[in-house]
Amino acid sequence: MLFSIGLLIVIVFVAFKIAPVEKEEHAHIHGAGQIGLLAAVALFGVDYFTSYYYATGELMSALHPYGEQKYAYIAVVVIAFANIVFGSLYIYSLGIFNEGGGSYTASMRYLKPTLSLIVAVTLIEDYVLTIVVSALSGGDQLLSIINAYDANWFWHFLIGAALAAVTWFLTIRGRGESARTVFTMLGIFFMLTVIMIAGLILADLNGIPAAATTTAYQSASLADAILHMITASMKGMVALTGLEAMSNGIQFVIDEDAAIVKWGKKKLPRLKKLWDFYSGKEGIGRFVQTSFLFYGGLTTLILTFFAIRFNVFDGTLGRTLVGNLAYIGFEQLPGGVVLYWAYQFLAVGLLAAASMTAFQDAQATEWRDVAIGEIPEVIIYRDPRGTFTRSVTITFGVAVLIMLLVHGQTDLAAPFYGVGVFLPIMIMGLAIRQHILQNFSGRARTWGANMALFAALLSGTVFIGQLVGKWEEGGWIRLISFTTLFTTAHLVLLSPVGYREPKQIHRIVREKARVRGAMASIVEWQSLKMQEYRYDLLLSIARFYELFGIRRPVRYERPVVAGDYDHALHVDHPDAPSFLDQYIKEPEPKLGGAPKQTEPGEREIM
Repeated sequence: MLFSIGLLIVIVFVAFKIAPVEKEEHAHIHGAGQIGLLAAVALFGVDYFTSYYYATGELMSALHPYGEQKYAYIAVVVIAFANIVFGSLYIYSLGIFNEGGGSYTASMRYLKPTLSLIVAVTLIEDYVLTIVVSALSGGDQLLSIINAYDANWFWHFLIGAALAAVTWFLTIRGRGESARTVFTMLGIFFMLTVIMIAGLILADLNGIPAAATTTAYQSASLADAILHMITASMKGMVALTGLEAMSNGIQFVIDEDAAIVKWGKKKLPRLKKLWDFYSGKEGIGRFVQTSFLFYGGLTTLILTFFAIRFNVFDGTLGRTLVGNLAYIGFEQLPGGVVLYWAYQFLAVGLLAAASMTAFQDAQATEWRDVAIGEIPEVIIYRDPRGTFTRSVTITFGVAVLIMLLVHGQTDLAAPFYGVGVFLPIMIMGLAIRQHILQNFSGRARTWGANMALFAALLSGTVFIGQLVGKWEEGGWIRLISFTTLFTTAHLVLLSPVGYREPKQIHRIVREKARVRGAMASIVEWQSLKMQEYRYDLLLSIARFYELFGIRRPVRYERPVVAGDYDHALHVDHPDAPSFLDQYIKEPEPKLGGAPKQTEPGEREIM
């Protein structure tokens, strides 16, 4: 036991020492809450990395009851292929949309505002469900430690809500502190996972017997088997929200080369193209998304192999699939029970921390939604540490409510999670295709457009497959929830709450959100485009009523024309002032001179 305790102490020490520390000068040079490579890996990758704990279990749950687990390798290949396709799409997209916004910005620039609204409501729904599934999965792992996986639903809910509350608290304290905590846990996770796999290999070589099958398999026809295989592929293809998360949240990343890129440019100049590809903030984002290409397929393959070898799945011996494998693997080491308990407690913490990705992107999405008129202005507030605290708190409250509605059962929430993200991926593929068609020629144009279209069609196919595969478990409800949110977003936009004039947009973006540079210009341009869309909808509604002899005059005058995207962004002069300045009237000088201008306070009473 002393060996395992000593090994654990060394692992924790190493992980803590290499964890990123936020530098004080970054708050002044880069703005509040900006992060580097290691912090970005932690905050935007943790959701994807921790899918390790539940993705394979979900996959096997579609096959094992029918005795079809030997076919799981087919699903693994499908999952790995999809990860590579979608990961490559988003790695490429960062070179085009390197100021944040993900498919939201892409669809507004190259497609239609309607699709931007679809992306907005879909992502918000998925971010909330990410918190729900991650926190409840953490509770499952905690109960699995004491073989109480089947405990009363109230305990699952209570533990899940408590874990979500911890991540809410860490998030509102700022990105730097959150990143260091999460990176330390990820470092421990990777090192312990390597040791666990080594133990599983040793157990296999030593001929450790597989667990006995305690329940009879259900019968299945060939058609049923095919459906189960499709369902397994869809269930294992989760946590791809990380791709959109990094693309959406790149605005929070420091615009400088990572340390490894600086070293490479100096020591290996012959690889200049590689280092240029991974330079700047888009390079940091590409590093994070590159890890997505192979991680999902590799970890799913490893867990699938050992789950079949030892005949352990979610629920076996009162543990989760990973819990069973961890018990077998660490048991091969002296005092391995210490590592097993540490690994399971770490799973609880990491699954809870996966909520941080959702909290980060809820912030990145919701302040834009306020600017365009989809969410009331009162929601927007950014504290001195760079966190949009009200967005985080509201997202947390909705997530806890859903945990209660599903009675703390992860398998009831899981069918709704991971479905909607494939719509934004599809829209990103279509936007990239339009970009290539407009900016390339010859063979590059043909091949690039076809590859982007293939990624879009694959994502659309997976979206339909997710609904079909999870239909009996309640996947159909996702159609109702999506339709409801999409309709509600339009109603809010068309109402007086959704009206935005240039001065209000400027105040929201530059003063309340405290965003500057290209990102601010992008959102200002998007807001004007959405107001044009709003005005066109109001005109269409008025004309529809006129068909029945009812005149409903449009309340507001025609909005300011957004104009060309590149002109608004000031591609040639990125430091130029806001293009909205020309539409904002300066206050009239009064007797005694112009009124005194005061700076907004640093803090606001919540």
